[in-house]
Amino acid sequence: MVKIVLVKKTGELQNSIVKKYELEDLCKKCGYKKQDNFKLQINWAVTINKETYNIELYGKDVGRANFENKYDFPPPVDTLLLFGDCVLLNRDKDGDVCDLVKEDWEKVYEYLFGGFEDLDATAAEDENEEDELEDIPDSMKTKEGYLKDGFVVDDPSDNSTKESEEVSDEEDNMSELEEEEYEYE
Repeated sequence: MVKIVLVKKTGELQNSIVKKYELEDLCKKCGYKKQDNFKLQINWAVTINKETYNIELYGKDVGRANFENKYDFPPPVDTLLLFGDCVLLNRDKDGDVCDLVKEDWEKVYEYLFGGFEDLDATAAEDENEEDELEDIPDSMKTKEGYLKDGFVVDDPSDNSTKESEEVSDEEDNMSELEEEEYEYE
């Protein structure tokens, strides 16, 4: 018996066990009655901390609408649309099937995506940052709290001037004259 990882169509990962790991048995493990279009989709060969993984992904690339697998597979499968449940299994360097559990797959998954940033740690760093404008007096800031340095300027559309209205009226008058010229020609 060998441990494998089942990738449910909902995107959930599940540890599972199979007695045989022939294509027909893997297909049945996914809940399919027929082997149609169920095949090896990709093989990822990865070495992490001197441990070699040769992960094979089995699934269907043909299926009905609304049965798409929601799991976010690593490249190049991220552009391939798979349907229903899928199976991940591991082979050693000799090609023999060996155990694969969710935790091992998650290490490989992170490696294949190039690593992930810990957002909790980044948020803690952001909280510890000092506000650069904290020590600057309010007289040097705008009412929104920005520094009066010419970088942030007020929106001129809020303070419409008489001059801009006059220019607008002149433009309207010019366009009316131009229209009259074209009508008589």
